Amino acid sequence: MSCIEIVVGPAGQSRVQTTGYTGESCRAASRFLEQALGSVSHEQLTPEFHQIETNQHASQTEPT
Repeated sequence: MSCIEIVVGPAGQSRVQTTGYTGESCRAASRFLEQALGSVSHEQLTPEFHQIETNQHASQTEPT
C-alpha cells in the first residue's frame, strides 16, 4: 500500500514522507504537495527509492 504523510511542526515547517513507492515514483506522487507547500529545503532518500521499479505488464510475455 502506498501512502503520503504530511507532518506540520509547531513552527509551521512541513515534512512530506512517502512509503510504499519505489524509485522515482515517490517523487512523482508527492510533487504536487511539495509545490503547494513551497520550496524543498532538504531531501532524504529512503532505501525504497533505490529499489528498481517493477512493471508487471512489461514483464509478462504474450502467448504465441
